[in-house]
Amino acid sequence: MTANAPSTSSSGIEIDSNSSVAGGVEDVYGEDTATEDQFITPWTVSVASGYPLLRDPRYNKGLAFSDKERDAHFVRGLLPPVVIGQDLQVKKMMHNMRQYQVPLQRYMAMMDLQERNERLFYKLLIDNVEELLPVVYTPTVGEACQKYGSIFRQPQGLFISLKEKGKILEVLKNWPEKKIQVIVVTDGERILGLGDLGCQGMGIPVGKLSLYTALGGIRPSACLPVTIDVGTNNEQLLHDEFYIGLRRKRATGQEYAELMDEFMSAVKQNYGEKVLIQFEDFANHNAFDLLEKYGSTHLVFNDDIQGTASVVLAGLMAALNLVGGTLAEHRFLFLGAGEAGTGIAELIALEMSKQTGAPLEETRKIWLVDSKGLIVRSRMDSLQHFKRGLGHEHEPVKNLLDAVKAIRPTVLIGSSGAGRTFTKEVVEAMASYNEKPVILALSNPTSQSECTAEEAYKWSQANNAYIFPGFGLGLIISGAIRVHDDMLLAASEALATQVSQENLDNGLIYPPFANIRKISAHIAARVAAKAYELGTIVLRLSNVLNLQESCNPLSEYFAVLSLTGLATRLPQPRNLVEYAESCMYSPNYHNYR
Repeated sequence: MTANAPSTSSSGIEIDSNSSVAGGVEDVYGEDTATEDQFITPWTVSVASGYPLLRDPRYNKGLAFSDKERDAHFVRGLLPPVVIGQDLQVKKMMHNMRQYQVPLQRYMAMMDLQERNERLFYKLLIDNVEELLPVVYTPTVGEACQKYGSIFRQPQGLFISLKEKGKILEVLKNWPEKKIQVIVVTDGERILGLGDLGCQGMGIPVGKLSLYTALGGIRPSACLPVTIDVGTNNEQLLHDEFYIGLRRKRATGQEYAELMDEFMSAVKQNYGEKVLIQFEDFANHNAFDLLEKYGSTHLVFNDDIQGTASVVLAGLMAALNLVGGTLAEHRFLFLGAGEAGTGIAELIALEMSKQTGAPLEETRKIWLVDSKGLIVRSRMDSLQHFKRGLGHEHEPVKNLLDAVKAIRPTVLIGSSGAGRTFTKEVVEAMASYNEKPVILALSNPTSQSECTAEEAYKWSQANNAYIFPGFGLGLIISGAIRVHDDMLLAASEALATQVSQENLDNGLIYPPFANIRKISAHIAARVAAKAYELGTIVLRLSNVLNLQESCNPLSEYFAVLSLTGLATRLPQPRNLVEYAESCMYSPNYHNYR
């Protein structure tokens, strides 16, 4: 253990002797502890200089290298003589970006920038987040994934296929960064509302992690995008000469399970207990199973199920200030009963149970419509397991409009991935029953949305990017080892409190996205606080049970901790909001010695 390494207690809980930065990843070279007026050394394997320095995206500053830096690092003459600041570079890049008329061209320009000047990429994205978010993520990233084979230039993450079975740990070690905090992984089977895109789904983990950095402040070097390639059932891709993945039908059953199990074990072995693994765009039949299987052994999170639910719940909490009543007094109807729909419904039921004290079985009186109509008890035998708790006594109803007329919901939520399903008749029916109906069309990309803002007045567009960056930051700064449902509720509550009266007066149920880093810090603080609170509860429980005096104290102790999401980074910071902000990555340039 080095002199600067955090100490560890006998229970395995990490204790920071100094305030950590960058979410707790060791800052070996002092890059993140350095202020903007302090000097750092641009290390690669050795000190980067000359032409290689200009080709290293972590340290390249382009025309912002000072005259002194150009001499010290042998780049004089390799750049034009002018020296300009980062703000002017941002202005120039935005001017260039706005010249592109095609969204995919903007996406490719942003990816090119990320590959040559990392800090400028994030500075550009942070300073222009409302304009560039649709470029680096939905809806443009959907088209990028569809055409990924044609636009692929150089790898931005790890591709783990069936060919790597038995040696996934070796593959992880090929990744140049060793201190990983967040992994976003997909198998490409259900990319947005576009279906099976196989290996080309890599655009999703890359995009999500760029938002973890820009919006949540996670250091880029601590992020790892992963695509698990088990084949594809997309015939068009299988016959596309530019397709970059395995040309075979998707693996299922034991073959699939064994590969995923090896991956999850290798991640834990290589990066430790506290690396966050976010499952992204898995098909329903795998998404729920993976979350259930690994939720008690790994720090895992599914944004499609849990992130979407947390964002929507926050919007509903804020909407109550406009429409009145409590959650329990409203009637909810969903179009779509997949990962997002059932995840949102379950979290709403959990919050209602928390508010009213009623058991979950009662608060689950939430209605859903899937491809076969209203989910009712008479369909129970044919329902997938994750829908069964949301089936209620009612006569069969075949379509959404009839369901709206029968249920008369006050809140209508679309998560079906089927475009233009909130028709004029559906919206008019909602308006006839409610003075202020709450209508949320959540499916993406835009072509798959149930309706547009112009077609149905709604207060704002819910976006998962409100929650997952801050949620992940909260897990990291607290050293959480598991995700707990109460953390999701805490994130929703934190987001809802960021909606000001002025926002509500303007009909908004989400705060302006321009303030997203501040919002993320508050969400992170609430999530971390909940992790510490849960840890306190379990530590007290362990004393009652005398777990530390058993024959195998450490294993039994952590068996209980694994159920909670205990915060292991101790002591708890006095001001969690300030601590979260201090841990956030800054894209501003450093000065070089």
